This record gives sequence, structure tokens and C-alpha cells, in this order.
Amino acid sequence: MPPLRFKRYLITGLLTFLPLWVTLLVFKFVLGLLAGIGAPLVTALMEALGLLAPHARDTLNGKTWLVFVLALLLTLGGLYAVGWLANRVIGKRLLDAFDALLQRIPLVQTIYGGTKKLTAVLQNKPGGTQRVVLVDFPRPGMKVVGFVTRTLVEEGTGREMAAVYIPTTPNPTGGYLELVPMSELTPTDWTMDQAMAFIISGGAVAPDSLPATRRLPATPDL
Repeated sequence: MPPLRFKRYLITGLLTFLPLWVTLLVFKFVLGLLAGIGAPLVTALMEALGLLAPHARDTLNGKTWLVFVLALLLTLGGLYAVGWLANRVIGKRLLDAFDALLQRIPLVQTIYGGTKKLTAVLQNKPGGTQRVVLVDFPRPGMKVVGFVTRTLVEEGTGREMAAVYIPTTPNPTGGYLELVPMSELTPTDWTMDQAMAFIISGGAVAPDSLPATRRLPATPDL
């Protein structure tokens, strides 16, 4: 086989496999995170099973994949139960009582309250408390997608600043938080789904047009 043809086929195969590989990495991360939540409960159940049927417990201990699946199913079942309960009146009351309890714990209140507000902001559509914007990062002339979580007024100058969360690719759960002058933001009409697809795909999935640089209108503190 000629070297050029071999190289072309190799690159074509790599580019064909790359989307599948990235998808598998993301799913592996998410599924591993979910299974890790249910793992302690599965361990406790297996310890209890060992008291009744030691041989069955030893058999299960040798099958790591089965423990992983059980932990994942328990977590998904728990999340479904929480979602179902949250949509019921009594469930909302229980969750409100749970929130009120956590609000009384100093350190937990800060972490839990801040995380809850962030997730609530990111679930809103552009034009509400959350806006999908472009930010000059890491230097002028280079832009990244960011999410405005709130606005603040700078003391002394009265300049309006925006707190912008900048997620990383392809895992948007990590990122940066920057305080950027409102005048330096480029607003977009992208939806949250479009922005997240753009970030996770490394820019491969994107709207047809990119907004031109222009001043973002000032808004009151959110």
C-alpha cells in the first residue's frame, strides 16, 4: 500500500473514531459519577447479604461489573424518586424543609446555596437571569462561550460588571469564573442547548452564524 494512501486511511479512521471516543469518555465520566453515588449503599447491602448468604456475597464481590450496574441503577432510581417527589405538593414541602435545615449549617449553607443558585441560573433561558455571551479569553481577539450568572456594580467607578462562568471542553462541569465589564461582552441569541452542544463537541456542533462584537446593554443587578 502506498504511504500516502496509508496515511490518508489512518487519518480518516482516526477522525471517524474520534466522536465515538469523546462520547464514550463523557458517558464513562457521567456513569462513573452516578455509580459512585450508589456504591456505598450497594456495599452496605452486600454486607447485609453476607450475614444471610455468605456464598452469594462472595460471588457478587467477584463481579465488579455487576456491582457497578447495581450502584448505577440505585442512583438512577433514587434520582427518579426525588424528581417524582419534587413534583408533588408534599415533596416540595419536604424539600423546602430540607433546604431550610441546610441553610442553618454555616459551611454547608455556603456550598449548597451557591451550587443551587448556579444550577437554577444555568437552567434559565437567555434573556432571563442567564445570558450566553462571548468573552475575550485568554487574550483580546480570542473568544470563548460564557454564561452570565449575575451583574454587579463596581464601587467608586459605578461600572457594571458581569460574573461570567466559562466552561471547558469537552467537560463543561469544570471551568473558570471571571468578572468582566459589561461593555466587553458580546451577547448572543444562542440557547443553552446550543451553547452546551458547541462546548461539548469542541465547536463541531454550532449555530450557522457568530454574533459580531457589540456592546451588551446594561441591566440592573440580578
